Amino acid sequence: MSEATTNLLREEELSLTEAAQGKMAELVGQVEEEVKGIRVYATPGGCSGISFGMTFTDQVNDTDYILNAVGFDVIVDGETMRHLEGVEIDFVDHGQGNASFVFNNLKPAEGGGCGSCGSSAAQGGGCS
Repeated sequence: MSEATTNLLREEELSLTEAAQGKMAELVGQVEEEVKGIRVYATPGGCSGISFGMTFTDQVNDTDYILNAVGFDVIVDGETMRHLEGVEIDFVDHGQGNASFVFNNLKPAEGGGCGSCGSSAAQGGGCS
């Protein structure tokens, strides 16, 4: 892949807190196989909106966006990047094994879900 086709992200486009960067570097260091970075991806969540996840990846596509971090890269596809513009990824440890990555400054969900979510306890709060 040539540098000309790589879309490098600036901190105002996507950022990591010190805690998130440290935890991600720790996790990358624990992986035995070679990885190019951590891929952040979006999945539709129905009524709850878009959910974000992360996984190790050994692939970088020409259309991916890349945030260089110390010891690893954060890799985001173009569709996911639409939802992450201006987001800060943090790592919060509440103790007792309760820790997670948190996405701050997310844009409001586009669309509006299915319109009837959570409107009836008899439906279990799900979409109908």
